[in-house]
Amino acid sequence: MQEKPPRPGTDKSVARRQPAQQRSRERLDRILEVAQQLIAEKGSEHVKMSEIAELAEISIGSLYQYFPDKRAIVRTLAELYAAESRRCVREAFEAVQSKAQLLDAFAALVDQYYEIVIDKPVMRDISSALRSDKELMNIEIAESRACGALLAAAIRRVMPRVDSKRVNALAFLIWQLGEETMRLAVAHKRGEGALLVDAYKRMSLRAIEEA
Repeated sequence: MQEKPPRPGTDKSVARRQPAQQRSRERLDRILEVAQQLIAEKGSEHVKMSEIAELAEISIGSLYQYFPDKRAIVRTLAELYAAESRRCVREAFEAVQSKAQLLDAFAALVDQYYEIVIDKPVMRDISSALRSDKELMNIEIAESRACGALLAAAIRRVMPRVDSKRVNALAFLIWQLGEETMRLAVAHKRGEGALLVDAYKRMSLRAIEEA
């Protein structure tokens, strides 16, 4: 018997099936690629599951086998972006051996992230979607904690006498404020947005240096 598509919201925020074979993985990749394209063009609020299925050239029933609703797609994309972001942060801080290197690495990460958010409308939309959904917002907070922990570890490595608890809290706050700053910056014209990002960067660098 063919499984009926679930009603929207019946299996929240989790992919219904984890593909095991190459063909299924390719189909999942195609779904996510199409979803990103549509979200970039229209915004996640205006994208319909039927549109994703049509552009991905699959049936709506097949789409529901992977994702119970659009929210699950947004969550999956957010988790993929978060994993890639964490990888970049880890690589940037792994080579840090001095305070000067730490400050340079952090400043470069801020500039790089701002350029990526500017160039990829889908990331801006997903960031806003996370902020408007309490459950999905946990993804962003968890990512701020993870990246904040990497920053805190780098601070302790170059400044071993710092208070660990204080540094952990500071690093988490810096990272979460970074997410808020990016949302605010992209909501304004490029020149003003760049000034906001620069102000955040200077405040954060000062806080790190005085940790």
